[in-house]
Order: sequence, then structure tokens, then C-alpha cells
Amino acid sequence: MKQEMIFQSARSHLYDLIQNVQPDGFEALALQVFRFQARFNPLYAQFLDLLHINPSSVQRLEAIPCLPIQLFKQYEIKTGEWPNEAIFSSSGTTGAQTSRHAVRSLQDYTHNTLRGFEAFYGPLSDYCFVALLPAYLEREGSSLVYMAEQFVQWSKYRQSGFYLYDHAALRKTLAECTTKKIPTVLIGVSFALWDLAEEGDLDFPELIVMETGGMKGRRRELTRTELHEILTQGLGVSNIHSEYGMTELLSQAYSQGQGLFHPSPTLRVWTREPNDPLTATLPGRTGVINVIDLANLDTIAFIATEDLGKVYANGSFEVLGRLDAGDIRGCNLLIEM
Repeated sequence: MKQEMIFQSARSHLYDLIQNVQPDGFEALALQVFRFQARFNPLYAQFLDLLHINPSSVQRLEAIPCLPIQLFKQYEIKTGEWPNEAIFSSSGTTGAQTSRHAVRSLQDYTHNTLRGFEAFYGPLSDYCFVALLPAYLEREGSSLVYMAEQFVQWSKYRQSGFYLYDHAALRKTLAECTTKKIPTVLIGVSFALWDLAEEGDLDFPELIVMETGGMKGRRRELTRTELHEILTQGLGVSNIHSEYGMTELLSQAYSQGQGLFHPSPTLRVWTREPNDPLTATLPGRTGVINVIDLANLDTIAFIATEDLGKVYANGSFEVLGRLDAGDIRGCNLLIEM
């Protein structure tokens, strides 16, 4: 009982701090969350033990060990014990093992995603929000679809909504928004936006086109630069925005052009050496992306992804692709737990 009281008190304190985190206080708060999860997350505690790392010895953000993202495919990762309100799951080919992320509070997730969007774009209610997310809509458990549903509901415009494959209806809606000068965000997976772009110019230069990735297995793979050139020409806009998120994260990052992402207030990114998961790379050098997501207070906030990227001194970052043979990494011995 005493241990449970200590846990609840610590969680409540950290939860309140996370709601108001500021850039200059992020590192100190991340270290507090690290020690909390090292104590109350059994899987993470075991991971640290295998690394022979005493949590009290970790004094800076880049020294926090990040849990390999593959473990979301093998375990239900929780800090403490609590009932799931939802499970977010990743997409995968038939028979493939997918990531599963337990969600304690959908209301908290919604609040955090709204906060992240509005940090860069202002009040979401001021936008018509149009979603083109085939494949994601056709399965259950997509965090992206849930986020888009909340954004559609928060918009004050009746034109907001989802369009599966009905490009004619989508174009009609966008034409109406153009005529009425309604600020509009079109969020879509890469292959669907590409399909739309091939049908010709939308004549809506003020449209915010936001791609979310999601090309694999649908069309030939392109670099982000190549894809954005196709989309700008086909959709008649000057640049392409992007959203960086994943099943394992409850926060997002956004790019307002040129593929340079800025993390939301509860997110921080740095890179590690591909062959040494415990060594950070210098700013501006290519490495494998590590993520700290304070919104993952109830699961695990420290995640080693399989994305290659560059992180710059101001905290912005680029995503350059996926690590080759992502399941065969320097952490492999550690994930056989």
C-alpha cells in the first residue's frame, strides 16, 4: 500500500509538470521521468539492469538509455498498473507482428495532440481539417486516425471530414473552401496524396498539404524530396508540410516545409551512433533517432527508433529514412529478455 501511494504521488506530480513543460525545463523534467520509470516500469528496470546502469548515475538527457522500439511488438509496456482505455496498434503485412501501445487516457492523448498542433499552427478550430487516410481507416487501432478524428471534431467548419477514395468529393470540398477562403489542412498518407496529385492541380495555393508517410508496399519508394516535388507540382502548392508520429509515441513533430521537423512541447529528439546505441552523435551528423516523449508517462518515454536522421543544435531534425536491417541492431542482445 505504501509503495502504491508513493507511485500515485510521484505520477500526479510529474503529470502536472508535463502539462506545463517549457523548453528550458525539459531536460530536468525528463530526468525526473526517467527515474520514475526506472523504478516503476518492470521492463525498463530489467533493461537498465542488463546494461549495468544505475539510474542515479544518469545526470544528462543524452545519457538516458532508450528502450528499443521493437519491444512494443513483444510486451505490453506500462509504468505502474492501470486499465487500458485503448490500444493503439501499428500497421503490418499479413502475419507480421505489430506494435501495440496501451493508452491510459484518450482524453489526455487528445489534449496533447491538440497542444502539439496548435504550438505551430494556432487554434485548430480555425481550420477546415480534411483527412485522406486510406489503409489507416481500413484497420482498427490507428493513432493517426484517432488524432485526425479529434481534429475534425474540433474544427468549426462543416466541410471537415474523411475521404477514403472519393477524390471527386474531396476536390469539391476543397473548391468550396477555396471560394469561401476557409483556411484548410489536407492531411494524408503519402501514396494517397500522390494519387491525388496525379489527377491535376487543385488551384488552392493557400492549402496546407500535410503528408504523414505511409508509402511502403503501396507505390515505389521515393525520398521525401522527390515526393514533395511531385506533390507541390501536382497539388499546386509552394511547399509540403509533414507530420512525424508513430504508434509508440503520444506526441508529434511537424514540418512546415523543406522536411525540417520541430518537436511539440512534450517531445525531444537526438541521434545515436548506428553501431553503438549508447553513444550520441554530434548535432548535424547522421545517426539513428532516439525520442523522449514525456506524454508517454504511463508507458515508456525513452525510445530508440529505427529511423535515420539528423538533429540540429536548435532541436529541429530531419528524417532521412530507415536503418537497414532494422531488426538487427546493436541492441539485439538486450531485447532478448
